[in-house]
Amino acid sequence: MASWADRIRITEGEDPDYRFSLANERTFLSWVRTALALLAGGVAVSQYLPAAPVPLRTALALALVALGTVLAALSHRRWRRTERAMRLGRALPPSTQLPLLAFGVTAVAVGLLVLVLVVVR
Repeated sequence: MASWADRIRITEGEDPDYRFSLANERTFLSWVRTALALLAGGVAVSQYLPAAPVPLRTALALALVALGTVLAALSHRRWRRTERAMRLGRALPPSTQLPLLAFGVTAVAVGLLVLVLVVVR
């Protein structure tokens, strides 16, 4: 029976220069850190904004948690696709995470702006 590590290992193609594989791994870890920060932000919004209206506070917290969850899930997919492309000598695949993060953070920022305007009044 194959171990868990053997099942996720990519074996097709040629081994790329280890520096590229390590850079790909660092990028994966950066996406995971970003996802964790979004999750922590969601918890902070839900717990530490008591003066904010509950529906808006809950919506912002859920948006941050959902965005963090999706980014965490996509980060492994991105790592695998990039590693496979390097092993097969193909062009690196485009990232769906960058626009998702940009639009998601923009939407949350607009929500926070509304929240600040509502609470300050």
